[in-house]
Amino acid sequence: MSINHVPVLKAVLALGLLGAVCSASAATIEHWTQPDGARVLYVEARQNPIVDLRIDFDAGSRRDPADRPGVAGMTADMLSAGTTTLSEDAISNRFSDLASEFGAGVDRDRAFVHLRSLSSMTEREASVKLVNEILTRPAFPARVLTRLKAQAIAAYRQQQDSPEAVAYRLLNRSMYGTHPYASGARTDEAAISALTRADLQAFWRHYYRPSTMTISIVGDVDRTSAERLARQLTRGLSPAQGTLPALPPVPAAQGDTIRKTHTATQASVMFGMPLITRDDPDYYALVVGNYILGGGSFDSRLMKELRDKRGLTYGASSWLAPYAQPGDFALSVNTRREQADEALKVARQTLADFVEHGPTEAEMAQAKGNIVGGFPLRYASNRSLIGYVAVIGFYNLPLSWLDDYPKAIDKVTAADVRDAYRRRVDPARMSVVVVGGEPQRVQ
Repeated sequence: MSINHVPVLKAVLALGLLGAVCSASAATIEHWTQPDGARVLYVEARQNPIVDLRIDFDAGSRRDPADRPGVAGMTADMLSAGTTTLSEDAISNRFSDLASEFGAGVDRDRAFVHLRSLSSMTEREASVKLVNEILTRPAFPARVLTRLKAQAIAAYRQQQDSPEAVAYRLLNRSMYGTHPYASGARTDEAAISALTRADLQAFWRHYYRPSTMTISIVGDVDRTSAERLARQLTRGLSPAQGTLPALPPVPAAQGDTIRKTHTATQASVMFGMPLITRDDPDYYALVVGNYILGGGSFDSRLMKELRDKRGLTYGASSWLAPYAQPGDFALSVNTRREQADEALKVARQTLADFVEHGPTEAEMAQAKGNIVGGFPLRYASNRSLIGYVAVIGFYNLPLSWLDDYPKAIDKVTAADVRDAYRRRVDPARMSVVVVGGEPQRVQ
């Protein structure tokens, strides 16, 4: 089951935020819509005898009912636990026999399944048929649900040992309040225990529908075959009636402060606010600025101010999480608990200085060079490319987005970054969380 954990989060955000694949600049993304409403994006890539397929549904944790946080993640986890004709072991053995890989998961906006198959017709057709059965006839067996709930509860308890994980959950609850984007942060032991097989069945019937579905296909397959695979994936999937309800707006940042004691010798300091969407007009300026501030590892201002100059941390960072509605802009510092307040003070001052004065030209050159120059080394495979194609499809980004990204980054100026952060980021209104610090008032 999907439970927020900061290290996992940062890995996912790296995929979503660095944004483009230079090797994809020669690739052409084709697009069509099936009669059942499913949208399909296709990239022909013949270098290896592999086909990657990904299906994204508007069924992320934002669709959790208010009284059932965690149902979206558990539904995705249970898809391959058995169908009306196949057991969990039978499904696993069939994928193994076909040398195929299957996975499923959720983020705030999306539920997804991913298939990697050999491109030979026998293996790919059989693999797609199996995925179709998983999507259209999931059994959600009670005994497997009991096992997965126990595993999810164990994972949740383990996370309570991590000040960083605890801080991230508290930060999300502070930033989003009762908004559906905080559902993952509300998924605790009691919520997991309360989930039933009927909850999963109802969620699947309502949200796993072709009309909100995006299919991404990348690999060694021609257009005609890709069309057939897409049709096979959705065959028998019930077209739910009506449109999905609109989500409430994300609340304005309030500047709450939360302090929680912890037995660990290390403390976690975080502060943040909802900020960036996938179609944000300031997207590129915010991304470049975030790299300079805290996304660029040892090159970032946070690391220089907190680690190099003061020895307050081994790790300080910032991140952006773009979603359909404003996602996180947040800063994180891990330090000894007796240094938590000093680390918070320095981190907030570093942000305030950045918002006020913006980046230097030297910082801009380094950031843009690293972001653009790193693409060919980081994202040259079909496995990584399909993640970007899926983002383009689900969020209705331009089909040229992969080519546009490095060009847009290159055009960003220091003035653009300074203007975006001055207009959009108010350090005084950011939620602040300290987990494990000394029991005194946060400054």
